[in-house]
Amino acid sequence: MTPLPNAFESLPADAESHFRLFYYAAVLRLTTHLRRLAKAEGSAYDSLLQSYKFLEAYEGELRACVPAGLGEAEARAWWREQTRAWEAGAGGRLPLRELERGLGLSHGEQTALVLAGLVEEDIRFGSLFAALQEPLPARRPCLGLLGALAFEGDGGGPVDWWESARRLIELGLVVAENQTAPRSEWVVRVPPQVWDALRGRGVASVGGGCRLYTRREFPPLKRLSLDAGLLRRLSGLPSVVARGALSAVVLRGMADSGRRTIMGSLARSMRRDLLFYDRTAAAQPEDVWSLVGPLATLTGALPVVAVDPAPGETVELPALKGYAGAVGVVMRREGGVGGPLLEHAVTFDLPAPEPAHRREVWESALGPRAGEDLPAIVERFLLPLGNLSRAAGVAAGYAALERRETVTAADVQLACRSLNRQKLDTLAQRLEVGGDWNEIVVNDSTAAELSELERRCRNRERLLANLGTGFRNSVNCGVRALFNGPSGTGKTLAAKILAAVLQADVYRVDLASVVNKYIGETEKNLSQLLARAEELDVILLVDEGDSLMTGRTDVKSANDRYANLETNYLLQRIETYQGIVVVTTNAGNRIDQAFKRRFDVSINFYPPDANERQFIWRLHLPPAHRVSEALLREVSHHCALTGGQARNAALHATLLAVDAGRGGQVEDADFEAAVQREYRKAGASFPLQRPLGKSGHYAALTQFLSEIH
Repeated sequence: MTPLPNAFESLPADAESHFRLFYYAAVLRLTTHLRRLAKAEGSAYDSLLQSYKFLEAYEGELRACVPAGLGEAEARAWWREQTRAWEAGAGGRLPLRELERGLGLSHGEQTALVLAGLVEEDIRFGSLFAALQEPLPARRPCLGLLGALAFEGDGGGPVDWWESARRLIELGLVVAENQTAPRSEWVVRVPPQVWDALRGRGVASVGGGCRLYTRREFPPLKRLSLDAGLLRRLSGLPSVVARGALSAVVLRGMADSGRRTIMGSLARSMRRDLLFYDRTAAAQPEDVWSLVGPLATLTGALPVVAVDPAPGETVELPALKGYAGAVGVVMRREGGVGGPLLEHAVTFDLPAPEPAHRREVWESALGPRAGEDLPAIVERFLLPLGNLSRAAGVAAGYAALERRETVTAADVQLACRSLNRQKLDTLAQRLEVGGDWNEIVVNDSTAAELSELERRCRNRERLLANLGTGFRNSVNCGVRALFNGPSGTGKTLAAKILAAVLQADVYRVDLASVVNKYIGETEKNLSQLLARAEELDVILLVDEGDSLMTGRTDVKSANDRYANLETNYLLQRIETYQGIVVVTTNAGNRIDQAFKRRFDVSINFYPPDANERQFIWRLHLPPAHRVSEALLREVSHHCALTGGQARNAALHATLLAVDAGRGGQVEDADFEAAVQREYRKAGASFPLQRPLGKSGHYAALTQFLSEIH
């Protein structure tokens, strides 16, 4: 038999033309069904055809294509054959053809899918469906009508359509509403994103954390600045995926470290777009998840899902319906992922960028604005690549506001501060920093240890690069410091000065927001806090850390068991932490010995001696004060206040002077009253109990004694 010439060869070889062929095939099914009903049932369907005149225009277009003299079944068969012939000459991606190749959909099932969405294209079909389905009010077809339209046998009688309809529903190509009704009355709709993809149009915003990226938005894989070994292994993935040897590619690393970019470059190397679904951001993840597979198949995109399991948690990813192929998974270093998608998976760990890599990215991002501070910026800001690129853009803006041509380290610090820190701000508080080591009064040994800590922080990356082979894989870029000493001895002040000299921000942990009474929530909060602090490269200050790091106890109750679990998790996480963390405590004996071994630096803070107290007073009293040298020496030698108490007393003395209209001219009476107030707050006796001469101190003391009696 000589094949018929292709009647559609003049149509453009694109997805839109392919969709129109199936669209008219669906209309042909509908009109021939109506004609048959009118012939068999009589006037009711005749009047229905008369009521919907718009069908005549469709029938006219069909008659212009279909050869005359063909019966209904022959016309449908002819249309199917001509569509196949047109497909053979179309070399591009055709979404409807991908449903056949990737999922095995038959021509009838493809036509049923388009029939289900006719009302999406032409609103007049909605009224027709409602009339055909009376008394059902639905303007979309129900399964019974869809089965009669799409799955009629060649002889005109219905066939068993449920299996095909069920496949369309299970694959996520159509959604069945009102599933409490009889099955034949289920109303079906095509999700708008699927309909757009069927037409070959750009997919509308999927929402719920899901977005389609074009391959042109990502650099070629070979241009990624990655470790040579990692880049070599990634470059071999496309061929392995093409052979079907892998079910998933898992990429672990810090958030904003370029994980999505790497996946996009992988997709580009496979000539595919990227369908990225952030499962942690979706309001209704299962609703969106059901669209990921069909959209990936229709658009040819590589589906990638982002998960964020808590410590010790394994996220189970369900099967991706409507898609057959490998998927990508991006996640942090903690937690696990499982499920049918991970049966044949490979995992890659994304390391922090090396200094040369960071310099390259800074130079590229800043361009001509990269100035003499660039080496210091590269050394100081150990940011993941995503945060680095964003910080560079914001830093350039700060420099422009100051009318400077080049970016400084201060601009970058301000830029880092303005990065998205909402997740960190819920669990920690940023402290204002400033000053230098001259503004803290400690003994010589403590000062030496603080200087050593600063050197360790400044050289933490260079130190790691120059260690001997015996340290392999046992240390990282993190610096863990323990400040131990009584309250008011300068522990928090030292952390703030450390941040100032390093040009870093310091965040103080709010333990009340971290510790949770519910099992597992404390570890989850700690994980989020430490991960975000690492990604932003801030100094983390854990005040009164002994409440989190207490020694483990014998398990005598469920509370003991879960408290020990929290301690064990924190032990492991502190050891792998790659930022700077400072833990303060005034009860060092309560801290678990295992924690103490994991601290790189342990510094003891002591109450100041007489000479140090005198220096503290001079540092905090206003420059214009009138406190006598004799009183200052006497208070310094006999009043053993801590630095914090002295600071509070100096503040109160200045308040008394300001309130008296003397500005910063603090007098002996103000000074002594403020010191007495600190003793009263502490519940201790004021040590200077004798009359203090003609300066009025005795009167002030007498007044104080009268007040407390």
